[in-house]
Amino acid sequence: MIMKILLDEMYTGLREYLEALGWNIETVNTVGLQGADDRRIIEYAKEESLLIVTQDEKLADIAELKQIQCVLISKKMVAKLIDAELRKNFGAEG
Repeated sequence: MIMKILLDEMYTGLREYLEALGWNIETVNTVGLQGADDRRIIEYAKEESLLIVTQDEKLADIAELKQIQCVLISKKMVAKLIDAELRKNFGAEG
């Protein structure tokens, strides 16, 4: 069974990329939840057995409290990825 993913608004543009990698993706936009509050997004994820991917710490915290699977992509994670690519491609030092 392929895990079903719900991308929060900031990651909507990644849908096609993740689908190309084999993931079953929905976005808050495609399911009519654009601009919805965190509680509604979490309820929908629970009803549809979706794992949430977000950068919103509050959403991730509430999902954890409600025992909904969630992946928090922190700004620290993004910064480390950018740093690694800079060092790999340009030998840049911080």
